Amino acid sequence: MQRALKWLAVITTIGMLFVLIGGALVTKTESGMGCGDSWPLCHGELIPSNITFELVVELSHRVVSGLVGFLVLFLSIFAWKTIGHVRETKFLAIVSVFFLVLQALIGAAAVVWGQNDAVLALHFGISLISFASVLLLTLLIFEVDKKFDAEKLVIEKDMRWHIYGITLYSYLVVYSGALVRHKGASLACPDWPVCNYNQLGLPTQLHEWIQMGHRFAAGLIFIWIIIAARRAIKLHKHQKVIYWGWVIAAILVTLQVISGAVIVFTNLNLFVALAHALFIACLFGVFSYLVLLATRSQKDNDVKDNANDLSKETTSNKSAIQ
Repeated sequence: MQRALKWLAVITTIGMLFVLIGGALVTKTESGMGCGDSWPLCHGELIPSNITFELVVELSHRVVSGLVGFLVLFLSIFAWKTIGHVRETKFLAIVSVFFLVLQALIGAAAVVWGQNDAVLALHFGISLISFASVLLLTLLIFEVDKKFDAEKLVIEKDMRWHIYGITLYSYLVVYSGALVRHKGASLACPDWPVCNYNQLGLPTQLHEWIQMGHRFAAGLIFIWIIIAARRAIKLHKHQKVIYWGWVIAAILVTLQVISGAVIVFTNLNLFVALAHALFIACLFGVFSYLVLLATRSQKDNDVKDNANDLSKETTSNKSAIQ
């Protein structure tokens, strides 16, 4: 049964990545209205009669999302029954289903009633949370074998704040990137890293501000992750999960920055743009797991501190009696 659960978890996680990338493909190819304003059918037809590229992209995304939705539901129920004793399992199972349904509803609402760009940018962020929760469920399932030290970590306070801060900030960076896409500002600045080599200075119009705002946010998170990764490599080399988590994060954020630059140089190459979305999804997944480990470490440290305080109090009382 445990083997079957692992296979289901891996397949579902990969499926969620396809959903995430499929959503990005819909946005980047402007296929959001490929099925008209009807949902879940295309142009009100079960089998569309007028096939277009946009229709194929949108319909494929809907079908994949529906199939993966069932996988997420099965995984949540299976994990609940099998490893429900692990404290994070039930919470993640509920979150996985809730955010998957939420992203489907927002997508449907955008098709039927339309949404402004600021709201549509949230769609990718919600998909990201849904993917991360499924990924964490998968990692919990593999933790049961206790083949790595995920339950025996001591993460110092400064490192925990790096983890929490970067995770929250990365979500803002993701939103700014999604806003760039939905506002059509991906190529607002023809050069990189500055907006325009011929006109150095501040951006002059809204699309340039949106693009450069995202670049600044991405540059800041790159520097922050590299600094924190150096600290992790120095202080947590003996804790392989933390060590490799930060090494992978540093690699992913570097690929993220490089792909962002290449998008500009290649005039929005579709495959590079999809890789850009893939890297940030994986990066957010890594930090979500680091957050889970950090909360465990914090609780363990609190227990130890309480035990030490109790021990000191007992010793003090004994001394007073004597």
